[in-house]
Amino acid sequence: MPGIHQSKILIMATHGYERSELRVPLDELKKRGASVTIASLEKGPIKSWDEKDWGDSVEAERALEDVSVSDYDAIVLPGGQINPDVLRTSEKAVSIVKEFVSSGRIVAAICHGPWLLVEADVLKGRDATSYHSIRTDMKNAGANWVDSECVTDNGIITSRSPKDLEAFVAKIVEEVEEGRHDRRAA
Repeated sequence: MPGIHQSKILIMATHGYERSELRVPLDELKKRGASVTIASLEKGPIKSWDEKDWGDSVEAERALEDVSVSDYDAIVLPGGQINPDVLRTSEKAVSIVKEFVSSGRIVAAICHGPWLLVEADVLKGRDATSYHSIRTDMKNAGANWVDSECVTDNGIITSRSPKDLEAFVAKIVEEVEEGRHDRRAA
């Protein structure tokens, strides 16, 4: 079981990610000593959505095509409406999520980020939460949707919105330190 200070975490995002849902996990996980890499459809800057308008950018150090899941202990999937909607149309993004789940690595998705879990078809029979507007999508994908700030089902962490970020990050740290999770297929 790696300590958080020994862990390698991937954040997968593209233009339109909700600023706080990427920045808070990025900053907090780095503060605790984790090595955090941002990957996107292409290397280079990706622009945030900051509540009601475009915000600043972060640098995606890797293109999704260059990501090897075996290099990481966990993946974080920020929300925003645009970001996960674009990523779920990428076969590579969806296959990365599937591989994280099937390998027992930690998967953390917040707000609209669970749309990627829906697209990867990994929610059947699992407890999960999300932003309330995609609750029906989650249920249609087979999730047992729960209205709670942070829901964990065997290393798959979901949260509802930026107001839940403190609990979301704390749960990521806890689950990473527990190590890989043997999972049943969804």
